[in-house]
Order: sequence, then C-alpha cells, then structure tokens
Amino acid sequence: MDESKYSNTNQIKKSHPVERANFISKLFFCWLLPYFVKGYKRDLTEDDLYAPVKDHDSRMLGDKLEKEWNYQVAHKRDPSLLIAIAKVFRRELILSGLFNFFIELIVRLSQPLLISRLLQFYEPNQTSMSQNEAYLLAGLIVVAVLVNVMCVHNYQYHVMHLGMKIRVAACSLIYRKALRLSKSALAETTIGQMVNLLSNDVGRFDFTGQHLHNLWIAPTETLVVMYLVYIYIGPSGLIGTIFLLLFVPFQMYMGKKTSQFRLRTAIRTDERVRLMSEIISGIQVIKMYTWEKPFAKLVEMTRRKEIQQIRATSIIRAIMMSCNMTLNRAAICLCICTYVLTGSTISASYAYTVSSFYGILRNTVTMFFPQAITQLAETLVSIKRIKHFMLYEELDSRQQVSRKIIGDKTMSKYDEHKNGTLPLRFRNNETVGIHLKNASVKWIDSLPENTLENITFNVNSNQLVAIVGPVGGGKSTLLHVILRELLPTEGSVEVEGTISYAPQEPWLFGGSVRQNIIFGQEFNLKKYEEVVRVCALQRDFTLFPHGDRTLVGARGVTLSGGQRARINLARAVYKEADIYLLDDPLSAVDTHVGRQLFDECICGYLKEKCVVLVTHQLQYLRNVNSIYLISGGQIEASGSYSELKNTDSEFTKLLADNKEEEEEKSNTQSNQIDEEATDEQEDVPADNREDRGSGTISSKVYRSYLRAGGSWLKIITLSSAFIIAQIIDSFTDYFLSVWTNVEQWKSENKIINKYNNELTNGTGINNTAIYTNSISRTSLQSYLNEVLTQQVAVTVYIFLVIATIILSVSRSLAFFRFCMTASVTLHNSMFYKIVNASMKFFNTNPPGRILNRFSKDVGSVDEALPLTIVDTVQIGLIVVAISLLIGSLNPWILLPTVIILTIFYYLRHVFLATSRDIKRVEGVTRSPIYTHLTASLQGLTTIRAFEAQEILTMEFDNYQDQYSAAYFMFLGANRTFGFWLDFHCVAYIAFVTVSILFIESEIFGGNVGLALTQAMGLTGMFQWGMRQWSELENQMTSVERIQEYIDIQPELDENTKEPPKFWPENGKLKFDKLCLRYDPSDPYVLKYLSFEIKPQEKVGIVGRTGAGKSSLIVALFRLTQLDGTILIDDVNIKEVPLHILRSKISIIPQEPVLFSGTLRKNLDPFDEYNDEILWNALEEVELKNAVTDLPAGLDSKISEGGSNLSVGQRQLVCLARAIIRNNKILVMDEATANIDPQTDALIQSTIRRKFSDCTVLTIAHRLHTIMDSDKVLVMDAGQVCEFDHPYKLLLNPSGVFHGLVSETGKPMAENLTSIAKLNYENSHE
Repeated sequence: MDESKYSNTNQIKKSHPVERANFISKLFFCWLLPYFVKGYKRDLTEDDLYAPVKDHDSRMLGDKLEKEWNYQVAHKRDPSLLIAIAKVFRRELILSGLFNFFIELIVRLSQPLLISRLLQFYEPNQTSMSQNEAYLLAGLIVVAVLVNVMCVHNYQYHVMHLGMKIRVAACSLIYRKALRLSKSALAETTIGQMVNLLSNDVGRFDFTGQHLHNLWIAPTETLVVMYLVYIYIGPSGLIGTIFLLLFVPFQMYMGKKTSQFRLRTAIRTDERVRLMSEIISGIQVIKMYTWEKPFAKLVEMTRRKEIQQIRATSIIRAIMMSCNMTLNRAAICLCICTYVLTGSTISASYAYTVSSFYGILRNTVTMFFPQAITQLAETLVSIKRIKHFMLYEELDSRQQVSRKIIGDKTMSKYDEHKNGTLPLRFRNNETVGIHLKNASVKWIDSLPENTLENITFNVNSNQLVAIVGPVGGGKSTLLHVILRELLPTEGSVEVEGTISYAPQEPWLFGGSVRQNIIFGQEFNLKKYEEVVRVCALQRDFTLFPHGDRTLVGARGVTLSGGQRARINLARAVYKEADIYLLDDPLSAVDTHVGRQLFDECICGYLKEKCVVLVTHQLQYLRNVNSIYLISGGQIEASGSYSELKNTDSEFTKLLADNKEEEEEKSNTQSNQIDEEATDEQEDVPADNREDRGSGTISSKVYRSYLRAGGSWLKIITLSSAFIIAQIIDSFTDYFLSVWTNVEQWKSENKIINKYNNELTNGTGINNTAIYTNSISRTSLQSYLNEVLTQQVAVTVYIFLVIATIILSVSRSLAFFRFCMTASVTLHNSMFYKIVNASMKFFNTNPPGRILNRFSKDVGSVDEALPLTIVDTVQIGLIVVAISLLIGSLNPWILLPTVIILTIFYYLRHVFLATSRDIKRVEGVTRSPIYTHLTASLQGLTTIRAFEAQEILTMEFDNYQDQYSAAYFMFLGANRTFGFWLDFHCVAYIAFVTVSILFIESEIFGGNVGLALTQAMGLTGMFQWGMRQWSELENQMTSVERIQEYIDIQPELDENTKEPPKFWPENGKLKFDKLCLRYDPSDPYVLKYLSFEIKPQEKVGIVGRTGAGKSSLIVALFRLTQLDGTILIDDVNIKEVPLHILRSKISIIPQEPVLFSGTLRKNLDPFDEYNDEILWNALEEVELKNAVTDLPAGLDSKISEGGSNLSVGQRQLVCLARAIIRNNKILVMDEATANIDPQTDALIQSTIRRKFSDCTVLTIAHRLHTIMDSDKVLVMDAGQVCEFDHPYKLLLNPSGVFHGLVSETGKPMAENLTSIAKLNYENSHE
C-alpha cells in the first residue's frame, strides 16, 4: 500500500540458503559464507535479499497466535497473551531449554574440572600424574572449549530465531486488531501508541529468549557447582557462593524496578511518538501558524519526561553491569581470604579451580540470571501493554448483537454474512435498503448524552436521498451508524445490501492513482474508464506526469484538494455495491465540476442504486427523492424538496432562494482515456525509496555522537576512568598469580632445605639442582618472599578488589549519564531540523519513514547503543590486558596473539562490509510497516466499508516478510561471525596451552593457571567483543540515520532583515512576475503572475481544480522557493524572516487541522490571550454554545486529529484562530467548504465585520461566498486570466468568470449576478 510494492517480489527472489543447507553447513554456519563474499565485493541492497524463509511467514505465524489468543478470550475470564505465545511456540521453547541445560551442566562444567585436575600436576611433590596425562588433560580442555563454542552459538542462533518468530506473530496480531478497533476504542488509543507497540514493545521478544532458560538453569547449576566446589575445594569455597546468592534478591529487586521504569518509559514514548505523528501530519499548518516553537517545547518537555525514566533504567543497568564485573571477583576474594585466614596456604590448584568454578557462576548467576530477570520483566511489561491493546473493544465483537434490532429479543437475520449482506441469490433490488427506527447512538458509551436521538430513516433501492443540516448536527454520525461503525443504544438498524463509502475527508494511500481507485477490486478497463469519466478525472490524468500511474504520496500530498476528493469518490463508485454512502463529496470541487459529478455520477452512473448523499450544496436538492434535515442529533424535518420548503425550520428558509432550475444538459465533451494511460506496459514511476548510507560509518557520525554527549574534556576523563579501572582489574589477576607462585616457591624451598640435609642421596642432589635452577631464574622471588607475607598479601588483594569495585561502579554511572546527554541532544537536534525543513521534504518522505527515525532509531540510541559501546570498550581493554598478561608469562605467545588479532581484524572487515549493509536494508524495510499502519488507521472507516481488511492484512504481512528476510540475514550474519571468531579462539587456546606446557616447560602452577583461565576467558569474550565492535557500527547506523535528518537543509531564510515593528500596517499586496515550482526539476506551477491588491480589499480567487489557487498561498507563505517578487506594504517578503512573515498572515486552511490536547491550546498555544478573547472568538464562529456544553469548556480534550469534532466544527475552530490573531492579511482556503450554507452565511458576515480593515483573500468553490468581493482573481493553469470586480467580469460574456457563473444554472447565475451588482453599486456610491 505504501512506499515499496513488495507484494510480487518474493516470486523472483532466490530461495533462502538456510533452507538448502545440510546439517554440517548449519552446524558450522557455512550457509552464509557466500553472502559475505558478495557483501565484501560490493554494496548490498534490498534486491540482494533472499526470499523470506517459510517458517517466518507473517500470515502463518499471525494465524497461529490469533487462534490461541481467540481461545484465551473465549474461554478465560482473564485472557493471557503470555500463555497464548507459550502454546504456539512451546515445542521450540522446551527443546531450547533442554539444549541449554546440556550446555550449562555438562559441556561448561567439564572445563573447571579438567583445569582443576591439570593444575594438580603442579602441586609440589605430587607423584600421582604423569606428564602424558597432563598433556591429555590439556588436549581435553581444548576439545571441551570447541564443543562449547559449537553448542553455544547454535543455541543462541535458535533462541534469537525463536524470538524473531514471536515478534512477527505479535506484530501481525496487533495489526489485525488495529483494523477491528471500535470507534470508542480508537478514542482511547493513538497512532503513536500503536507505532510504539510495533517498534519498541515487540522488539523485546527478539532478545527475551537469549537468557530466559537461565531463570531455572541458574539455580540448578548453582547447586551443582556448590556441591562440586565442596568436593574439590572444601567448605571455604562455599563462602563466595553464599555471597553471590545474597545478591540475587537485590538483582531481582533491580529487575522489578527496571520493569516499572520500562512501563513508564513506554507510556512516555507513546506520547512522544503520538505527538510526532500529529506534527508530521499537520506540519504545513504548523509552519503557516509559526507554531514550531510551542511544538518544539512540547516535544522537548515530553522527551524530558521520557528521558527521566530511561535515565533511571540506565542507572540500574550501570549498577547491574558493575555487579556482573565485580561480584564474581569479590566472591573469589572472599573464598581465598577465608581459606588463607583459616590457616591454609594458598596454591595455584586452589586459586584457579575456584576461579574456574566461579567463572561458570559469573556467567549464570551474576550475568545471565539478572539479565534474564530484567529481560523477562521488560517483556512482561510489553506483553501487558499488548494485551491491554488486544482487549480494546472491537467492531466485530459488538456486531455479534442482532443486525436488525438492538436491545430487543429479535434474532440476527444476517449474522452469518459479512457486512449484513444477503447471498446474491436471495437478494433482489426490492430488498436493498436502509431502515432505522427510533435509533439513538453514542460515539463513546461513557458520555451522558446521545449523539443521535430517536432517528427514523428509510431509503430503498433506486433512491437518491440527501442529508442536510448545520455543522455538528450528526450527518456523518448517521453514515457511521449505517456502516455499523457505531451501534445504537436504542432502536433498530436494518441494512440490506453491500455498501460503498466515500468519506468526508478524502483518504488516499501512497500508491498510484489507479491503485487508489481500484482498491483491491477486480480491474475492469471499460468500467474503470467510465468511472474516471463520470468523476471528471480525465483532464487531471493528462496533467499528471505518469497519467493514472502517478504516485500520489502519503495522504495524497502531491494532489490538490479537489483531485483528492474526486479520486476518493471514484474509489467508492468503482466498487460494485447496492448502497452508496457519499459524505459531502461536492464541497471540495468547483461549481462546474460539482454539477458534472452530481449529474453524471450521482444521478447518472448510480441512478439504479440506493444512494445517500450528505451535502451542503443546496442547489442540487431539487433532484433528490427525499431530504432529511438533521440538526442537534435529531431529524427536524424530512420529505421531498417541495415539502421541506414549506416547513418552518430556520435552516430550510435558505431553500427558498433556490428557484426552480431549468433542465440543462451539460455540453462537457468526454474523451476516452488515452490508450497510453491504460496500457499495461507503460513506464511506471519508480517508488520513492528511502535513502540509506553506504560503505563504512564515517568518523563524522562518531564525532557527532561524542560531541552530543559533552566536551572533549569529559570524553578524555571518561576514557581515562575506563583505562585505570582495567589496569587495576588486571593487576588484581596478576597479583594473585604472583602470590600463588611465591607460596609455591616457599613450599619448594622447604623441600630443597630438606634435600640439602640428605646430600648422601644421589636423587636428592639431582632434584636440588633442578629446583635451584628454576628458582635462581630471578632474584625477585627472594625479595617477594620477604615482603609478601600472608598478611600483606591479603591486605593488598582486598584493597585491589575494593578499588576495582568502586571504579567500575562510578565509571559505569558516568558513562550512562554521558550517553543520555548524547541521546537527548541528538533527538532535539533532529526534531528542530525536521520541523524547520522545507515542505518538499515532507512531500517526498512518508510519515512512517520519519516516524521510524523517531521511534526505532531513537529507541536504539537511547537503550541499545550505550550497552554496545560499553561492551566494546570494556572487552577491548580486557583483550589487550589479557594479551599483555599472557605475554608477560611467555613472550613467544605474543606471536600467535598478533597473528590471531590480524585474522580477527580481517574477519571483522569482511563481516562488517556485509552486516552494515544488511542493517541499513533492515532499517529501510522497517519503515513501510509503520507507514502502512499509519495509513491504515487514517482510512479505517473506508477500509472496513470496502471490506479490504484482508487485502491490507496481506500487504502488512508482505512488508513484515520483507523485514524478516533482512532481519534474519542480520541475525545469521552475527552468529556466523561469532562462531568463526570463537573457532579461531579455540586455536589460540591450543597455542597458549602448547606454548606454556611444551615450549616453556612452565613449572609454576600460578602461571599455568593464570594463562589457562585468562585464555579461556578470552574465548567467549573475544568473539563477543569483536561482535559488539561490529554491532557498534551497526547500531551507529541509527545515529547515521538521525544525523542524515540533522543535516537536512532548513528552509532558506537568508539575507533577511527585521521589517518595521508594526508591519504590515495597510495590507497592500503586489505580485510581480511571480513564478513557483515545487522542485527545480519540475515545470512552473505558477507562471509570471502580476497583479496588485489594495489595502483592505476583499479578493475572491476562483478557478478550476488544479488551476494553482492553493499554490498562490504556498507562495505567500514562502513554503517553497519563489522566482519573482511579492511585496507586502512595499516590503519584499523574501527579505522578511520566515517566522515574522508567517506570523503576520492569518490562514484558515483547506483541511482543518487540530492537535490532541485542550481546545485552549488549539486556539492559543502560546498562552498569549485571556479567556474573554477566546470565548468571544468562539461566539463569533457560532461555537460558544457547543463548547459551553462540554464538561471542561476551553480545557476540554481534543482527540488525535480533532476526531471528536465534526469536520465543519474543526473549520470553525480554525476560523476562531484567525479571529484571535487579528492580522492585517487573512487567507481563506476553501474555509467554509464543509459548512452548511446557513452557518456559511453567518461566518461570511462575521468575516466582513471582524476583518473589515484587513485584506482578505478567499479561495472558494461556492461562488456566492465571493460574489460580494471587491475583486475576483480568476486563475487557470497557473496564470491570471481575469482580475476585476465580479460585476465587471460578468459583463464580459466571453470571460472565464462569466462561464463559471453560467454553469451554476440560470436561476443561481441570476442570483449571483444580483449580489455582485448590488455590491458594485454600493461601493461606487
């Protein structure tokens, strides 16, 4: 439906390599290697993606989860989404749990047992183990590490894969639910909330599975380790375990706090994304009102509240991360100190067996278990939010009640049929119809008063019925009742026949014009041509660059209001239906086109159908079968045209002015659509694909992130803290090895002394020689023997551990604070650039694409990026430290270290070339999901009326499948990279082992223990660090994408200077050779306009649809680049700063835009005016009574987009804004198009009175609104045709304006002429 049409792409893409791979290829992750080669050679794009894997099919996964969820809803009082997910994926969850159990309790636990056994070989005076056995044990350690690597990576791959499938299923479920939401549910939720659910909340599923099973494996493994520690080490080894277990409640408390902050963050993020969604949708109005600053403040305030919660979460993360690093070290310290202080002598065997066992516990208890708690807590919050959304009221569930009579005992007549449609064989034209009897309706059930009261309404087949009435009377609400969007609280509603619907606000999605008209119906060329003809679209198609294949952009931004209205009508007419509901389709088009639409489309093409027409165009009412006058939610009068004329209603007096019209045949020539326009082989315009970066992430992106965090001094201080902490941490390890070596040396020294007393024994002499040689290697031993007493050693060791803990915690807190500052700065910079960008940017970028930056990318920078950076920096420092430590034991080991680092660097280089592109593609394929959701919700009523939910769901699933294809490749690339890094790490461990045991023939157990434990610690850590380093580049694509928007050029506002303080004083306008185009490559839309408007003149602007009337306003507000000049009070507007220029011109826009918040904020966002001024403005526009009736008056809540007000009421609010601002120049763009004639007349008199000393420009299709103007500007094809007093223009029978008036029919033309003549005579007296 939106940006990229992926629907047919799956057929031409290659099947996924994982589906073709054999067992060995999957085990060793070989299936993705050819893709790495391709990625290394050139940049990868969306076209290089493979077809989605069958297991990831969004439709299939959505169906499964929906089935389980429906079962929960049907059978459980409190349905559980968690249980529904568990049931769908229980097999994978159980298998992954068993596999993880095998890895943790068998594969991983074998390593410390083998190390413990090997280190016994270095015990002084041991004779139980031969050297060959030691070599065998060393070999088994390497094999155990290899098996662990293979198992861990395959496990992680499968759980991440499972998390992805759960996310896809949840997204599909949320979207399907969104299409079923009732009107009252839509009033409670927002588009922003749903976008957040689809971006951040479901994202939790991707990572939950990683550590989920540690919730039960960690306690089990702890008990097993405690038993083994007791057996191998003794009671002192349990002290550390008890210490770790004491911290578990603290970690669980932290996990609980995280979930609370996560929920609060999600609510704040919902609010921010909702706000952004509204701002993006109403950006043109915001610019014309110069409301950028108040909205920026609002966003900043919302963002500040969100960051407060994220900051609290990040503090917890910093503490938890420090715990991960330091608890394990503290536990080992406790064990060793207890062992030593109870009278034992420390040995390498004891120290490094403890270290090995606690290394296992470090992963499970201090790292994975808290992570599991935190991730589960966050996921449960997301599940709770999704469940809350899933339990919103549905349209379908409400319609299980009888279609025929609500509240009575009558059984449903049509329950088994969609939309109340009888099977065709049972239905004929006589049965088609709409019958309401005493129906009362509420928009929201909690409201005390009904919106419609006691409505009786009947329409049969072959009838055209009009609904008229004042603004806010309930006309559109009645159509919603017929559509079953609202169900009556009393009375009955019976609708027989299929329905088609054209909403009052045209809804277009980001496809081509043809796709918008066909909208999932079967394409019939002959019918399509006829519909295009009767909807007066042929001329427009010739003007469009690609005919009916032209892309309309999101919300139809590239079209005029009239074009949108006619395409909207064409969609409704093209659908084969029995009943057509047309909500005011004639207001947005000029009189001539309106007459053509009414005669040829409504009365001609649809003459044999049941048609309900809501209209304010009273000149057409004589041709309808029946008229219903609705006011204040009740039917005031009904009957034929002649019957209504005789009623006493104030409103119907206007009908008297419509004298009987003569039958006039339209002479409009209908040309067949150009064959080229319908030729299937025509060049289709390329979709406007999202820009994405290529190559490596530039250093500029990193610099911008660091600069956003603070000054260079702050960066250097933070870096120093990391380095110092690591030096102390590594020195603690080194000190332990020195201590154990000294103790071993002391033990051996005693043995030497013993042998010296037995010189008669030959063996003793030889052994002494051996020991003497080994000991005489350094004089440091003698020094340490004297200085490093047991008490000193314990004191130094404890001091080092405490220093490590303090530095780690303070450094982590400072770092996360730095990241929060960077995140806030980047978001605010992006927002300020977006809100000040030119309108071209918004016309070429769909809302979903921009929202993607503000939801997913900002979310990544807020939460994922800081963790990735800290991992990368920390592990990088640890790797350097370990390499130096091992190198200090044996300098030869530095050679394989350099080799392995070189291999790693090149592996990373190859991996990054691919993964970076995949990550970018993933970001690009994600945007259409949000755009599709946003567009679907904006056109929900239309979608349901057309029963197009299935089509849109399929399209959503297609977008999801494309995203899954990119995400799965990224997931596979990460795991492949990790596996091959770890595989090389195993080789490195083998090098270290060989070098220590064979080359150097190490005799100190402390050195062997240090080398083995450090090298093995390097295994998972090295690959994780390299992956996090690579992931850092991938995460930095989010910063890059944000930076792209920060680099957007703002609207050109150069060489400007402040105008005089009270400018403009008169309101004189002069256009001199004005040309305008929306893009440098486009032709001019306005061509060399030259005319002058005197101060206080009231000028009407008329012309056919697409003549350039609205572009004139664009020029006046400088919303795009101008050629030529516009002078206001002799000041060139190019020289006036934009915010001053726009603030000095009042605008009542064609599409009334309101923002959620209070009515007060919609009228006066700066809080500049007192209540009296606001109430007076509302009184002037006939809204005071309506607002007084609201419970909170001016502080009453306005729903998103102003959906709780009628379109007419929204236009009146916009008019009230203009009255409040009271500028010298007022522009009205079809401002009364959706207002009934009576209210229109009142508004016109208000404008004449309130703006009598102002210059007023009025664009109108209703000619009577501009007939009393001082002048009329007639436009055609971007040029001025005529410009003079309307009466003077009417004196020219061959003039364009004369032709426009004549097309309204003879009686109306006479009426208009008399108004113009009277005004002319009065002005020339």
